[in-house]
Amino acid sequence: MKMLLFAGLLLVVLGIASLVVPIPHTETEGIKVGNTNFGVQTSHSERVSPIISIVLIAGGIALSIAGTRSRN
Repeated sequence: MKMLLFAGLLLVVLGIASLVVPIPHTETEGIKVGNTNFGVQTSHSERVSPIISIVLIAGGIALSIAGTRSRN
């Protein structure tokens, strides 16, 4: 049951990181004329929804508690 504790701690860390670290996203739009491409590439960073972060943290805490209780 050590695995539940490890998975729970990993989810908590991922949940906290998702609150702070933005995820980069790049889009390329354009047209192709013959053998030539005309395009514009845009990039921006977005954070994950706070609801998803809260679910990750809560799930990690629940798994950690389950991992420590099953050990006893």
